[in-house]
Amino acid sequence: MNHQLALAIQPNLEATFADFGWGENTLLQKELTSALSGTGERFLYLWGPAGSGKSHLLQACCQQLLGQDKSSLYLPLDTLKTWDPTVIHDLDDHALLCIDELDAITGHAAWEEALFHLYNRVRDAGTSTMIIASARPPQHTPIALPDLRSRLTSCLVMQVHELKDIDKIKTLRAQARKRGFELPEAVAQFLVNRSARNMHDLHTLLDRLDRASLVAQRKITIPFVKTTLNW
Repeated sequence: MNHQLALAIQPNLEATFADFGWGENTLLQKELTSALSGTGERFLYLWGPAGSGKSHLLQACCQQLLGQDKSSLYLPLDTLKTWDPTVIHDLDDHALLCIDELDAITGHAAWEEALFHLYNRVRDAGTSTMIIASARPPQHTPIALPDLRSRLTSCLVMQVHELKDIDKIKTLRAQARKRGFELPEAVAQFLVNRSARNMHDLHTLLDRLDRASLVAQRKITIPFVKTTLNW
């Protein structure tokens, strides 16, 4: 079943800590680094709104452990919720488990129980780290199973703060340079002002503009952005 799981999940292999715009999340960065080195908390619960970068962080954590030759697994529950929950029964032998999109299985009794037992196995084994991500803090998530809610509240709970506009602009420009082109500050500001403003959507727009500019063989300017995005 682990082989099937690996085939079903396609993590973003380019997600790294270096690419994440940390902004006001420096304490979170410290705690994640400590957890991955084995000197920090073994159970962390990250919460923040959609587009704040939770999925990027979890996948970046998995990439960090790959560099240390340790096994890790990224589990997006929104993808896995249609599977039988037994798929996660024997995963506690991994050094790191990153459970994303907890909200997708709230109210699903079998999935909540499976996650509860997985948590207990990881805790009892004493050798693995588990990081869970949700849109809400544990006390406000609609988990129906009291024992699972109790486990979640016992984690180190940390909020993923959204970036300020100036940090979004810096992150966009850094991503553009990584792709091999220069994004003028005025264009980045225009994107931030006109888009949904979360980093997920901004990165999606950057992808579209990058592809369009390569096809058109044009630099990314504000007029080009308006034409390409029908703004």
